[in-house]
Amino acid sequence: MVGSIEVASNNSYSNGVIQNQNGLEEKLDELRRFLGKSDGDLLKIVGVGAGAWGSVFAALLQDSYGQFRDKVQIRIWRRPGRAVDRATAEHLFEVINSREDVLRRLIRRCAYLKYVEARLGDRTLYADEILKDGFCLNMIDTPLCPMKVVTNLQEAIWDADIVINGLPSTETREVFEEITEVPMENILYLGGPNIASEIYNKEYANARMVAALTNESATGKSVYFAHCTSEMIFITHLLTKEPEKLAGPLLADTYVTLLKGRNAWYGQMIAKGQLSLDMGDSISGKGTIQGVSAIEAFYELLSQPSLNVLHPEANKPVAPVELCPILKILYKILITREQGAEAILQALRDENLNDPRDRIEIAQTHAFYRPSLLGQP
Repeated sequence: MVGSIEVASNNSYSNGVIQNQNGLEEKLDELRRFLGKSDGDLLKIVGVGAGAWGSVFAALLQDSYGQFRDKVQIRIWRRPGRAVDRATAEHLFEVINSREDVLRRLIRRCAYLKYVEARLGDRTLYADEILKDGFCLNMIDTPLCPMKVVTNLQEAIWDADIVINGLPSTETREVFEEITEVPMENILYLGGPNIASEIYNKEYANARMVAALTNESATGKSVYFAHCTSEMIFITHLLTKEPEKLAGPLLADTYVTLLKGRNAWYGQMIAKGQLSLDMGDSISGKGTIQGVSAIEAFYELLSQPSLNVLHPEANKPVAPVELCPILKILYKILITREQGAEAILQALRDENLNDPRDRIEIAQTHAFYRPSLLGQP
């Protein structure tokens, strides 16, 4: 069934962002005209999948455009029946009570009591139920805005103008085999490294290794993130014939270990000395830390002299890896182990380190695509 939704006031939203109402409405009107929507005919946008990415994308749309109730409706589908365990319900209750805005919102919607009962173990909450109140089961610590939730797939998409695929790739085929009448050009796909929470909160992704070494320095994390993303973009241009169509450095995102998820946790533990590299990259309770092998693979791939590119300052041919200083230092820390974790700070302080903006400009203005990297002639 479709859940109810509360619309925020004209200019303020649940994540604290002040929006330009006129500019947003103009963008919405432009999209409506493009899709041939007449006055009084709602533009219906449906997110399929309510994991972190899917929920955040739908919530951002709701935050921005939910105020235009006579022009657009945003809803999200998730499977019914997923129970919230007692420990998660207890933690969710703590999150609610730590956020006055969220607490007041739930009380105003007469929805607070069920969270009290769940905390006491007197009732069971369900994932689709709490999503209506703005809580994604995959990221309980980041309250979103309330959303219109549908648990029947056909009901969710039957009259949709735009369908956004927020499902994991392993589940996409199974679900979309049930959706046959939606034009493919109206289906958008969400994917990438799991920094959905940071995006909703307008934060940088955490570079936890750097954070652990610099006592949570915001500057250190920002510098690390800037260099990593610029190297990701550079590598993507090496591997992709039409990188602009990717709308982001997707091919290389696994290379940037230590940014988020288990890779970030691993980097943090290595930096703090609570894990040793001798323990390998398969950690009990965490699984395989894929960033380690990704670092090795990308380093060896981009070190081949046959793939030389012109260095922008030295004006001489160099292996592509020479333009990726963070990749080089991570290789020395994680693979050859010739340097300790502190070496990454020294690399970031190097006065000769290229400006990340320059690396991005090089990638975007030069023909770097190398088919041979992908085994093509």
